[in-house]
Amino acid sequence: MSSDMENRMQKSIAALKSELATIRTGRANAALLDHVTVPYYGSEVPVSQIGSISVPEPRMLMISPWEKTILGDLEKAILKSDLGLNPSSDGEVIRIVLPELTEDRRRDLVKQVKAVGEKAKVSIRNIRRDANDAVKKQVKDEGLSEDESKRLQDRIQKMTDRFVSEIDQIVEHKEKDILTV
Repeated sequence: MSSDMENRMQKSIAALKSELATIRTGRANAALLDHVTVPYYGSEVPVSQIGSISVPEPRMLMISPWEKTILGDLEKAILKSDLGLNPSSDGEVIRIVLPELTEDRRRDLVKQVKAVGEKAKVSIRNIRRDANDAVKKQVKDEGLSEDESKRLQDRIQKMTDRFVSEIDQIVEHKEKDILTV
């Protein structure tokens, strides 16, 4: 039971990290384009699967598509995304210069990061609730002793606290990245 619970909590942490990677900081990061998809031979494909993404400068992304015919669609997909980026193409590669973040935009991004962190904490607490319910069910169905039940619930709470503290550290680190000018 506890290994299943730990696996579910690890997945929540992984989902948090994945979602935070798409939130922009002052520096360019290829993960910023993870959620941008491009129409390619009849299906929507992530940018990372149609070309290579590099970071030649701290505030620039460069995408080199494997097929030059996709450049127009790639540019449109980036413009359509909710990232607010303006790609420029030279016929070979697409360059995206990330604009400097304003103080207001940084504050908005920090709020967004905190909201994502809170969502991850709720997920962890839901997993804790499920585990505690399973222990209570064992008490009722299998005659688990009250002492054993209490011990298991304490272990569940300690694991929950550990993961919540890990979320706090991840969110704090991302906030520092965003607020660093």
